[in-house]
Order: sequence, then C-alpha cells, then structure tokens
Amino acid sequence: MTKPASLPTTLGIDFGTSNSAAGLAVAGRPWLVEIEPGETTLPTAVFFEEASSNMRIGRSATRALISGEEGRFMRALKSLLGTPLLREERRIYKQKTDFIQIIASFLNLIKTRAEAATGQTFSHALSGRPVHFHSSDPQRDAQAEVDLRECYLAAGFEDVSFLYEPEAAVRSARPKPGLGLIVDIGGGTSDFTLFEQNTESETRIICSHGLRLGGTDFDRQISVDHVMPLLGRGSAIRNTFGKDTLPAPNRIFNDLATWQMIPFLYTAETRRAAQELERQAVESEKLARLTTVLEEELGHDLAFAVERGKISANDLENREPTIDLRILERGLSAPLAALQLQDSLAEMARRIAENAQETLQLSDTAPAQVDRLVLVGGSSLLGAIQGELRALFPEAEFEMRNAMTAVADGLALSAAEAFR
Repeated sequence: MTKPASLPTTLGIDFGTSNSAAGLAVAGRPWLVEIEPGETTLPTAVFFEEASSNMRIGRSATRALISGEEGRFMRALKSLLGTPLLREERRIYKQKTDFIQIIASFLNLIKTRAEAATGQTFSHALSGRPVHFHSSDPQRDAQAEVDLRECYLAAGFEDVSFLYEPEAAVRSARPKPGLGLIVDIGGGTSDFTLFEQNTESETRIICSHGLRLGGTDFDRQISVDHVMPLLGRGSAIRNTFGKDTLPAPNRIFNDLATWQMIPFLYTAETRRAAQELERQAVESEKLARLTTVLEEELGHDLAFAVERGKISANDLENREPTIDLRILERGLSAPLAALQLQDSLAEMARRIAENAQETLQLSDTAPAQVDRLVLVGGSSLLGAIQGELRALFPEAEFEMRNAMTAVADGLALSAAEAFR
C-alpha cells in the first residue's frame, strides 16, 4: 500500500495594501505570527537606507521616515500589481531594481520571520487576493495575479494558492445560522461575499464581488480636497507671455495625494516644474509649500498626516479634528470636521453600497434577507461607509469584533488544506 504524500507546510499570508499578516492554524484556531516584536500585523511599507540600500519593513520603515533618516520610503505596493510600473527598472541609491523584487523581498522577510518564530520551513503559501485587483480592466485584473504569483516565487516559495479575501474572512466569522454579507474595505479594494450558515455551523459561499476602491482612495480624496489647496491646487498661475492666468495643473497635486505615486515625484523634472509654478503663481506662498514638499521629500509625511486626520474626524468625541501639517510649516493645519469628512467620502461610500447591492443581485437576494453584515478592514469602520450600509440594510446586525484580522485569521485557518 502506497503511503500518502505528506502535505506541504503552508503559510497563510494576508499581503495587504496598507497592512500585512501571516499565520497558520494551531489546534483548530488561527495563530498569527509576531512578524515584529509584540505585533501580529505590520504596515506594508518599505524603507531603503541611503547609505547602504538596506531594506527595512513595517514599523521599522515607518519609524525611519518619521525620524527623518535619509532614505526612500514606499507604501501601497500592492496597488502596482497589474500595471506597467511594476516592472519598470529603477535605481534606488546603489542598486537597480523593480517593484517585483521589492515586493518579493518584503514577502521573503515575512517568510523568514515566520520560520524563525515557528521553527518550520514554509515551502508553500496561501495568499489572500481581492475579488478584483482592477475592477474596470479585465486584462490588468488577470495580470495582477500573474504578477503576485511571480513575487511569491521570487520570495522563495515553491508554489502559492490564492483565496478571495472576503471568503477568507468568512472562515473566521462567528458561527450564526442565517444569511450574512462580508464587507471588506481594504486599503486598495472593497470586496463582498454573501454566505449562508446552518444550525450545524456549516458554511456555503453564495457569491463574491468587488471593486478597486479602498482606504488609500479615501486618503487621496481627503488630501485633494483639504490639503492640496494649501499647496497651490486651484491657484492662479500667470501666463508667461500675457496678463491672463490659468489654474495650476492638477496632475502634480493628484499624484502627491496618491500613496503609491509619491516616490515617482522626487525627480529633477518635477522639482523644476514646481519651482516654475511658484515663480508664476499669484499666491506664491502656497506654491512655495509644494516646492518644499518635493525638495525635502515630505510627501509621505503629508499622507500620514491625512490618514491621522481621517481617523480623528471619524471620532465623534473629537470636537475640532484637523489635519496637522506642522511638518511643513509651524502652525499649519487643515480643518476636517466630521461633516467635511463625510462630504469628501460621500461619492465613494455610495459606490461601495451600490457594489454591496450588486453582490446580492448576483444571487437574486434582497437586502431584507440579509441577517448580518460582517465588517472587515479599518475603513469599514468609517461613519460615511456605515451610514450608506445601514440605509441599505436597516434590519441587519452589524458585526465588527474582528475587523482588523478577519482575513488573516481565515487564511491561517485555511492554509493547511490549501494544497490538499
């Protein structure tokens, strides 16, 4: 009798736009690895030290940025999957690389730290993925998984299997008979899975749906609406050969408000363009701030300030929330009251609610039939999002107890069976 082949040792990895985690099942429960001391989740961020080109990840990368160390900071790398930018070769200080290798190095560090923490060697990975990386472009959507697979193989895994992130979250949801909807608002995408559980806690996935819209898009819109005008967005620029004026071009401000585009702005060409705008500006003091941001590479500092302001404005007990911009200029801030936050996010919140409804339509299910919504991801906790969802599902129970780790927990629980 032939002895059955043993299953490969598989690590569940939640590689997210904003945060990442890894784990496996222990005694039937999810166990997430401490990828950093005392922390089972870490920011999906990297920092290349200028002196050595050494790459730091997670909170170490963020601390390097905040403390003003010389180097290059990058975040939201997952958003580049499926795009031409992913494979463009770039020089980062002493070495040439591309984003395939940067992501692979990030995943390799997760693998290495998980192996050190568990004493196991992980030859395989079960990776979460959004239902759609690119919801409006099927070709890019398909290419993104090809790219992510290449990153895992380059990271040292022999093979990788993929599981939709909201379906992973179902695996870790509290057992309760009835019809449920996972609403997973990640850093780059919003995903939905309709599922049913019976009295024996057996689960049936009915359908999944998603769109490319998430927390980094929220940050971008808040920045465009409330921070970029202080740097000259919308300001009048004098015509070099006449008295007429035109608004400052939006592209540079839009890119500066976009997490994954910030590193591409620190070029001599962009800095010269900003200096020219400052010389011709009616409100030159505002464009001078733009020049400072580019020359001192403060783009990510501004983005973190926006993120903190968003969280502050979502706290109803905070009476005077602002976006603190002292990193740029003493005393500078942008008011961000709860109603201003809601106005900035209103259109995106509406689109998310529409896609939640489209998920139900795929299975001819009415909103009134849904017993509970399981909210996953930090952005699902925003008042603007919950307001739209409560209007659509007024009778449903809202569950938020495991919002930050539901996907990682589900992948950990599913990892051992991924290659059966």
